[in-house]
Amino acid sequence: MHAAAFAIFGTALGPGAIAWNTAGVRGMALPGPDEAAQRAYVARRHPQAEETAPPPPVAEAIGTVQALLETGRGDLGDVPLDLSDCPPLHQRVYEIACAIPPGETLTYGDIARRLGDVALAQQVGQALGRNPIPIIVPCHRILAANGGTGGFSAPGGVDTKLKLLTIERARTTDAPSLFPLDELPLAKASKRL
Repeated sequence: MHAAAFAIFGTALGPGAIAWNTAGVRGMALPGPDEAAQRAYVARRHPQAEETAPPPPVAEAIGTVQALLETGRGDLGDVPLDLSDCPPLHQRVYEIACAIPPGETLTYGDIARRLGDVALAQQVGQALGRNPIPIIVPCHRILAANGGTGGFSAPGGVDTKLKLLTIERARTTDAPSLFPLDELPLAKASKRL
């Protein structure tokens, strides 16, 4: 089922875009440089969608995304999603990713184990690389086994992933920190990236 509608909305990191239909959210663009870029993204990914005011569940999701990108706090676990075009394995990966709270991370291997087969780690990475709903399906919270960031296919690549993790005050390493992340002023932490 195609996306029927979309909206552009402002965030602390720039304008974002969200597309939906009657079943739920179908797509999302990470914040970009301007609204024209977001409309171009939607035209490529959801060519039949029309720009309109979002219905209450989508408006609530937008508000939570805005809060998450400003404060690092927000629960997107109840956002209705339409992943019907995604393969079943990808849907299972996204379900596990959606259960990771802000500020926490899992590895590709952790997700593979939860799927029942550690050998699926590469397929987990492929599913996350094709995530149609970043932030709501928080693929940025998945790290490599060695504490590395792993990949990130969104615009800005790993820099964007690190920016999102910094906003959420997530630890990306087991190394001790000089300052507790909770004491870092958010504005300073996100401006460094």
